[in-house]
Amino acid sequence: MNLNRIKEILASEEEILVNYHGIPVWIESIETATSMALVSQRGTHDESRLVPIDGLEEI
Repeated sequence: MNLNRIKEILASEEEILVNYHGIPVWIESIETATSMALVSQRGTHDESRLVPIDGLEEI
């Protein structure tokens, strides 16, 4: 997924489903300088982690 699309998803009022390597996640924020996103697994929100944005996939 590209950086601009992630910005659109974060700004959207709609719920847009996103997976990270097949796991449903919430995008919490992005780090544009490093092309990384802070995500947490949907339904748990227990642990957030930084992942490369190219591993994110819109469903």
